[in-house]
Amino acid sequence: MPTRPTWVEISLPNLIHNLSVIRDYVAGQATICAVVKCDAYGHGAPECARALEAAGAQWFGVTCTDEGVELRRAGIAARILLMSGIWRGEAEVAVEHNLTPAVWNAEQIAELNSAAEKLGKSSVPVHIEVDTGMSRQGVQPHRLAMLLEAARRAKAVCIEGLHSHLASAEVVDAVDVEDQIASYQHALEQLAAAGLRPACLHLANSAAIVAHGKSWRSLLQNGRAQTALVRPGIALYGYSLPFVTTAGTSSPIAELPLRPVLSWKTRIIDIREVGAGQGVGYNRAHVTSAPARIATLAVGYGDGLNRGLSNRGQVLVRGQLSPIVGKVSMDVTTIDVTHLPGSEVGDEVVLIGKQGEQQLTAWAMAQVLKTIPYEILCAIGKRVPRVFDRALAN
Repeated sequence: MPTRPTWVEISLPNLIHNLSVIRDYVAGQATICAVVKCDAYGHGAPECARALEAAGAQWFGVTCTDEGVELRRAGIAARILLMSGIWRGEAEVAVEHNLTPAVWNAEQIAELNSAAEKLGKSSVPVHIEVDTGMSRQGVQPHRLAMLLEAARRAKAVCIEGLHSHLASAEVVDAVDVEDQIASYQHALEQLAAAGLRPACLHLANSAAIVAHGKSWRSLLQNGRAQTALVRPGIALYGYSLPFVTTAGTSSPIAELPLRPVLSWKTRIIDIREVGAGQGVGYNRAHVTSAPARIATLAVGYGDGLNRGLSNRGQVLVRGQLSPIVGKVSMDVTTIDVTHLPGSEVGDEVVLIGKQGEQQLTAWAMAQVLKTIPYEILCAIGKRVPRVFDRALAN
């Protein structure tokens, strides 16, 4: 058992609450593919996936074969979509573990077909990803016909799905979203002309679920598919990007009532009284202007606490905000607790989460760093143990 006093608490009830909120929102029109890539955005993929599957999740989205295999070894029986496809040499492992890869080139299809034949599998489902305008991955529209021909020759490969990814899903009036949806619809027409009707269609990530209902509400119309998927990722963990307009103004679209799932905590491991003019940390990045109480925390950038929070970030101690002073080091960080004369070694310190009436979110930390909560959560290191609590609903 890890004994270093730095840890993350994961509220599985809050995770299931968020799943339920999203499921209720899309009820009757779409099925959820719960995205648990990047270790469930830093929350711990095996435990989160087990809780989500027990709550009824039928699909999971991961980045790669390794992540899919990890879920299978954790006992996950639901469908697993490899959203970044397969790399050379991974086809056999993907087929063996009943993973469903995204595909966008003939090489991927040929490798999967060969793997299926070798393993005696009569049919391997794949989801074609089409590049509708993000220019990142997926088959480009003018190459789709060639890909379909490669799939036709691969007798063991079944085109089960067609999907894409929206580049500006949080922008409620984004023209490029409309253009991408139209490009996706054209790809569907190309498949239909080739005699293919994929059973599973999907476009929407967390933001699109709310801001662009057209990206998922219309997919089951006219018998186009048996299943429309939505792919919530960050929303499952209690966050969303703010909805904005192309003018940069806030949108009146209401966000879903989500609950943060993760809290990040540490403890004070040292307190010392220092005089005025005393440098704190590397390069004397902070110099006290008056006598001060400086507390040392058992957390640093080696744990994922971004060095950009040096002299800028805040934490909660005894329910009050305390500033980070000096540079965040690899293993420790210093804060000023002069305003908390009763603070002592062993006090719990909250980096993300609630303490008393105060709360610090991953958004608050992200705003200081001019980034997004995704990066904050995913950056929390492996050496920080995750504690999964089934009673931590808030």
